Amino acid sequence: MKTVKSLMIFFRNRILGEVSTKKLVKRGLKIGKGFSIQAKCMIDSSHCWLIQIGDNVTLAPGVHVLAHDASTKRSLGYTKIGLVRIGNNVFVGAHSVILPGVTIGDNAIIGAGSIVSRDVPENSVVAGNPSKIICRSDEYLTRHREKLLTSPVFDKRYTIAGGISSEMKSEMIERLEEGIGYVE
Repeated sequence: MKTVKSLMIFFRNRILGEVSTKKLVKRGLKIGKGFSIQAKCMIDSSHCWLIQIGDNVTLAPGVHVLAHDASTKRSLGYTKIGLVRIGNNVFVGAHSVILPGVTIGDNAIIGAGSIVSRDVPENSVVAGNPSKIICRSDEYLTRHREKLLTSPVFDKRYTIAGGISSEMKSEMIERLEEGIGYVE
């Protein structure tokens, strides 16, 4: 069974043009414990040894991490390169781009669709193009901890992995009409 799953992942990656994390690590990418990479992410395979990712980092779907920029290649004959360091306990939102030479500090949150062209201090929430500091991570989490007390909260049964039913989907939609909720 494991071989079938491995083959499916191999062919999926070939079709989508993705290079497996395992192959990137063999080429020199450094990743910590608890690394989670979602679908359609792209880590610069041609310069992956310049990228270091800490413990408990999540790259949401479609994130790109680049250690090179070929914008100077045609005119100057050289490609810009830079180290990329992502600290511990970092969340990078869907379809964000991290550019060469960027360091993201520990406990940072990168908002979806952000273009990270400058260093991100630890304990920061950044978003936008180019990304800008929105607030401190602890402020953001405190705000959402408080919202948990008054917002709809759903357990794991309300996920695809938890076997959500049609009735539960309808209930979730109805309860979210007033705004954001949370799921385990």
